[in-house]
Parts: sequence; C-alpha cells; structure tokens
Amino acid sequence: MKPQVRRQKTVVPPCDNQGVKQELSVPMLMRRLTSEAAAYELLEELRWNGHPVCPHCNSIDRATYLNPANGVSRRTRTGAASQRRVWKCRDCRRQFSVLTGTFFHGTKISIRSWILVILEMCASKNGVSAREIERKYDLTAKTAWFMLHRIREAMKSGPLAAILSGTIAADETYIGGKAHNKHGRGRTGGVPAWARKDNKTIVFSLVHRESGTVRSAVVPDVTGATLRKVMADHVNMADSDLMTDEGLWYGPLGREFKTHETVNHSAYEYGRGPVTTNHAEGYFSQLKRSLDGTHHHVSREHLPRYLAQFDFLRSTHKLDDSERMRIVLERAAGRRLTYK
Repeated sequence: MKPQVRRQKTVVPPCDNQGVKQELSVPMLMRRLTSEAAAYELLEELRWNGHPVCPHCNSIDRATYLNPANGVSRRTRTGAASQRRVWKCRDCRRQFSVLTGTFFHGTKISIRSWILVILEMCASKNGVSAREIERKYDLTAKTAWFMLHRIREAMKSGPLAAILSGTIAADETYIGGKAHNKHGRGRTGGVPAWARKDNKTIVFSLVHRESGTVRSAVVPDVTGATLRKVMADHVNMADSDLMTDEGLWYGPLGREFKTHETVNHSAYEYGRGPVTTNHAEGYFSQLKRSLDGTHHHVSREHLPRYLAQFDFLRSTHKLDDSERMRIVLERAAGRRLTYK
C-alpha cells in the first residue's frame, strides 16, 4: 500500500466524554498532565488528532504503538526508564514519536514543561523572558533561552504563508539604545542623539489592515530597492492599496501598487479619513515596549526571531490562547533548531 501524503489540516481541540470542546487553560492542563506519558498523549492529541503521522515517509494511520512491557515505561539504551511513547511505521518500518522532526526533537526537558511554556508564550502579549522561565520551571538560563527560541522558530509564518492582498500599511522603525546612553567610543560628537541611527537596527513592517496580519523583517537600510524586496515577498502589489508616511523611498514603490496614499508626519498629520499608518505605529509601540520591558536587550543577530514572535501574536490577536497554541503545534514539524 502506498503511503498517504500528509495534508495540512486543522487540529481539533481535545474533547471531554460528552464531545464538548475544552479550552487549553492552566487548570485543564494540570488535570491532564499527571505524568510524562499523559503529556505525550496530550501532545499526540493536539498534533495528530488521533491519526499518527510518520515523519519519515508521511504516511497517515500506518503506525503501531509499541506498548512497553509494564504498560508505563520502557528502558532506554543506557538502562534508564522513559515514559516516551514510541510508534513504528508499517510502511517504512522506522520508529518515531510525536517529537521526531519537530522543534522538540532531542529535548531533555519534560514534555509537561514544554506544554506549559508554550501556553505561556501564546498567552503573554508582552512576551515572557528566559529568566522568568528559568525560575518557574527550574531550568538553567541557557536551557530556558534555547527553549524559547525553539518556540519562536515555530511561530514564523514560513515560506508558504499566504501573500497579502488588500490595504497595506507600511512603515519602518529603529530598534536599539540611544547614543547619549553609550560610553566612550559609542558616542559621536556633534551629532544630535535623535539623528544617531547607525547604531540601531532597522525593522520594516507591513500590516494588513483588514485582518491585522503583520510581516516584519530586519533590513540593512531604508531604500526603495531594499524595501521592495520585502514587499514583493509578502504582498500582491498590483492588487493592493499602500499607505505610508511621506518618506521619499515610498514614491517609486507606490507606483507598483493599485493606489498609494501618504500622511505627512512632519506636519503632524497622522490620519486623513481612512488614510493612516497608525496600524503600523501601534504595532511598533507594542513591540518596543515588550522588548524594553520584558527582554531589556535583544541582539541584532536574534532580533528576527523575536519579530516572528510578536508578528504571530499580533496576527492572531482575534484568536484565544488555546487556538494560538494549536497553531504553534501545527507548525512544529520541520522547525528543528539546534543550539549551534
């Protein structure tokens, strides 16, 4: 029998005995997560919805559960007891678990901790810091930091994300410390602090007005050629309306859109009827307060993954926490991230 090709499907939430949908709240998780084996069962429920998918050959419902002899735990190669639930595919004859090929792969953290941390990440509008996870879940700082980055990797929209079409608000902002707060050679004489932008990281964001979806990217400079590359990757330019500020680099770009409207910030104009960039400005306000208040410092190297997190939270603002968590787990496959 040929293996079935895995299709993208919506995960059905766990149900009680009466078939009533249960929300993924902390009390509900505490009732379910009585053991590590129970955590594996819940994760299988959320990811597979009762239909095991082999990560090696993508066959569906062609796996056999390898029940441990004592019904609870099995012995690993080192002789330690493990409650990890293992399956064997009847097509490719390879073993796997619900963690194989996902951002969980190779983890030594308990699955109970993983599920609770994912819920926290999806429920925290301002984000959650690695130090907080370190204290709450009795982890090392390095482990907590790496754990959160793996979850952020799953929050990325991915290369197959839908192209935006409609009314798009575009704007750029600068992330980083102020020049006058730096010491020694970080300061430059004769240049006012507000004009010192070379020490900051530039973030360019596109906000879809109708759905609230946000796509952000770190860019090396603010030029028409650079911004056009980002727009072309995420927006159907010929079928969309563009709203920006009076930046000169938006002029040539606007001609590729169906319409292009601007607001003059230098004249204190922030809205003219439906023409406004306040959707992007509001997103930047939340982003900067979260980075400053929760994380305090984010390096240029890792900023794209933080942007993916806050893009995800803003794009799913109409969903509840449990629905966000299910989306993250749907994206778990193929998002493995190593520490190196």
